[in-house]
Amino acid sequence: MMHLKIYKAYRKVVALCDGDLIGKKFVDGEKQLDVKESFYTGEVLEKDKIIHILKCEAADDSTFNIVGKESIACAIEAGIIDKGGVLKLQNVPFALSLL
Repeated sequence: MMHLKIYKAYRKVVALCDGDLIGKKFVDGEKQLDVKESFYTGEVLEKDKIIHILKCEAADDSTFNIVGKESIACAIEAGIIDKGGVLKLQNVPFALSLL
């Protein structure tokens, strides 16, 4: 289960997250990944729909915040990020992308 939420601002921001990570905080020394419910809770969608939306948003010059194994895999498949752009904190993969 993945959540997708799009924020409309000067440049749209796409938040994509594995549902089981929402509301959790991951800390490693001074590094912190706070998967806030208020930011990441969005529409629950299937993989194919998410990939389609990611491709459309990339064409629209959106930025992306992606957290979780399933969400990262979708973003890689959609061409938003590559494996080299994925970071991990407490074994949780995440990526930020500004296209």
